Amino acid sequence: MNLPANLWRLMRPRQWVKNSFVFTGILFANAWRQPQLRLHVLLTAAAFSLTASGVYIINDLLDRESDLNHPRKKHRPLAAGTVTVSAAVPMMVVLIAGAVVLGFFVSVKVLLILALYVLINIAYSLGLKHVVILDVFIIAAGFMLRILAGTVGVGIAPSQWLLLCGLMMALFLGFAKRRAEIYALSGDGPTHRKVLGLYQPVLLDNMIVVTATCVILTYSLYTMNPATIQFHHTESLIYTVPFVIYGIFRYIYSLHQQTVGSDPALQIFRDPHLVLAIGGWLIVTLWLIG
Repeated sequence: MNLPANLWRLMRPRQWVKNSFVFTGILFANAWRQPQLRLHVLLTAAAFSLTASGVYIINDLLDRESDLNHPRKKHRPLAAGTVTVSAAVPMMVVLIAGAVVLGFFVSVKVLLILALYVLINIAYSLGLKHVVILDVFIIAAGFMLRILAGTVGVGIAPSQWLLLCGLMMALFLGFAKRRAEIYALSGDGPTHRKVLGLYQPVLLDNMIVVTATCVILTYSLYTMNPATIQFHHTESLIYTVPFVIYGIFRYIYSLHQQTVGSDPALQIFRDPHLVLAIGGWLIVTLWLIG
């Protein structure tokens, strides 16, 4: 495999699916018909993609030696030696610089959110990833910053219920990630990630149940909130709740069937049931509020 292909792998473009959280605001604010706002949200998502790829390179630079002992991470370009440090560093600088340009074009708020995202991820890589519970909250913070960039950053007032639902969803994905890592590493987790030695499967299962319940409750309450009904001129958003419930339950089922990889955020591409649940939810939501 040549250098450009390995640099592309180093950027981890599959992870860009997480930037779909940026579009939460424009969807529920009925603002997708405004061309300038659409452009700003798209640029914000692109800026987050570049920033996230730059952060992944920083993480891989810091962890390249420990990654050699990991059954999956040892194949990452830096750990495998298919990309050198001298090639990775300029790539990281270009990505971050591109994100700064895009963020500044949208707003100073987006630029500040991107900077905060970089800082918390560097802190995570340098040691906070070893602090039990806090590590998952930092993962969740990354998702919340995406939501804030797509709302506050572009001038959309976020719904408090949706922010709370987004936080619960982010925590759910974070705890599911830790549970999937324990499954994937077959009891050898602490050797590859110290914090996994502090997590007991029953604790993670309880956390997953709590956060999944909160996702369903907060989203349901959002759809029934008088302000939501008044804004969207419909009481029918409640009919999108079954899609959310099915998607959450299917996700948990896949997790315990050990078909979820060590990065559960990518599971939506692997499970047709989740694709249909998310697609159905999106279609019905757009139909009801369009």
